[in-house]
Amino acid sequence: MAKKVVATLKKEGGVTYAKVIKAVKSEKTGAYTFREEMVPTTMVQDTLKK
Repeated sequence: MAKKVVATLKKEGGVTYAKVIKAVKSEKTGAYTFREEMVPTTMVQDTLKK
């Protein structure tokens, strides 16, 4: 099923997306968790600066 979703995101003439994975440190335990987001390629730098 995931392959079908990826295939629909790569249609010609559509908006291209990038998967951004950020490591976020928990204040309670100090452990790292990973947050994943699908963002348009034009907004990748803005997403990483947050």
